Amino acid sequence: MAVENNELRKVGLKVTLPRVKILQILETSDQRHLSAEEVYRVLLEAGDDVGLATVYRVLTQFEAAGLVERHNFDGGHSVFELDRGEHHDHMVCVETGKVIEFHNERIEELQREIAQKHGYELTEHSLVLYVKPQAPNG
Repeated sequence: MAVENNELRKVGLKVTLPRVKILQILETSDQRHLSAEEVYRVLLEAGDDVGLATVYRVLTQFEAAGLVERHNFDGGHSVFELDRGEHHDHMVCVETGKVIEFHNERIEELQREIAQKHGYELTEHSLVLYVKPQAPNG
């Protein structure tokens, strides 16, 4: 718990039990992208008395403090992931909702070239590919 306390203090947030528990869930989950409802469900299963409104509020505070990134995939459904400092893009399966992270330097370079061609410097971007499983050959 000391690590979470230090992370919260470092970004200027008071250490509270809900914040520590939510940060622990984000750090230890098998999934890197969790919705507020999924975080809430994990808290409920652990027997923690934290309301859904508190989960939303804490995740929004974490986002404002730069601890997490919010992604709006498939029609406004928000998911949160810890900001680990490395850039990556996402693919979202339209059938299962699974989120796959990837990084491709050719795509990154092409985006910079396109911005420069139009007289701009790329400062940030978000790329989401919506995918479905390939049909079997045959």
